[in-house]
Amino acid sequence: MRVYLASPFFNEKEMEPLKEVEQILADKGLKVFSPRKNQMDHLESGTRHWSIETFTNDKKFIDWAEIVVGVYHGNYSDSGTAFELGYAYGTNKPFIVVHLSNDSNLMVHEGAHANLTLDELREYDFETMPSSFYEGEMF
Repeated sequence: MRVYLASPFFNEKEMEPLKEVEQILADKGLKVFSPRKNQMDHLESGTRHWSIETFTNDKKFIDWAEIVVGVYHGNYSDSGTAFELGYAYGTNKPFIVVHLSNDSNLMVHEGAHANLTLDELREYDFETMPSSFYEGEMF
């Protein structure tokens, strides 16, 4: 199964769980595209050219994926990650949210095919893809 991994990776708090999710998905034998590992290093970060190329490449790989997995840090998580999940939903692609916080925005968890903790992701069956609802604090 082809997976697009949506997640912020701007600091160590975001990087640690992202690397863990990358490993979990790899251990399950999934083909994972992680933007963290596919940066536009040949372009100057912050330029218009870099911005266009990054957006286009990420969108291409969301389209390529059969499912999107999002690492979600709660209601005020990264706007880029929220966009990627919304785009997946808008193109009828299922997405799974890995909740790392005790709260969530209803637009994220209600759109998700499954709402999981990090521990639940380790046990998740990507062949049967059971759905699950979010039960924490919401906004």
